[in-house]
Amino acid sequence: MANEKHTTRAKNGRILALAAMAALTVALAGCADRRATGSLPDDYRTRHPIVVGEQERTIDIPVATGASELTRGQSEVIAGFASGYSAESSGMFRIILPRGARNDAATSLAGRQIRKLLARHGIPARKVMIENYSAGDPAEAAPIRLSYFAITASTQACGQWPEDLALNTFENKNYYNFGCATQNNLAAQIADPNDLLGPRRMTPADATQRGKALERYRGAYTELKDNI
Repeated sequence: MANEKHTTRAKNGRILALAAMAALTVALAGCADRRATGSLPDDYRTRHPIVVGEQERTIDIPVATGASELTRGQSEVIAGFASGYSAESSGMFRIILPRGARNDAATSLAGRQIRKLLARHGIPARKVMIENYSAGDPAEAAPIRLSYFAITASTQACGQWPEDLALNTFENKNYYNFGCATQNNLAAQIADPNDLLGPRRMTPADATQRGKALERYRGAYTELKDNI
């Protein structure tokens, strides 16, 4: 009789322990944040990807009414823009002159000087195209625009806020614009966007440099061996 009572008490104890564990599991599950644990990965690199594509490079050169030649500062700026073209593009270089502005005569003269300046920096005349655009106000001086297309690395413009910040906080996610500036800065630092498309081919080893490295290694090994 005593054994039966002991067995019954043991069974009841196990049942109570299992019931307590089940209740604790349910309680802990109720404390979990389903929105946080079940959310998808939120990566700013996916939201603001760096893409390789064609973009227009432009620069405006202001020309004063009555100017007879480019200033030294203007020539340096144009030379720098031409260097960028030589490094980034093989297409057409466009010189876009205003039409109907107060400084038409000065910009026409400056356009010819720009073409000569480009030739001195290695851009042949066949790659240079002169175009015109309509000036907005005939009483104002309009600038000369230089333009070319190049393959660049870029991401979308920052400052977009399509979602409510409060909703992102409740869902344990960062805000939409997070990481955009970092991605833009990284894209601007990429010298050759083609490096994002794939690795470059392996170049042959420098035989001269390799020979010098082996000589230094042998010399150091011999010196170490003699000192032992």
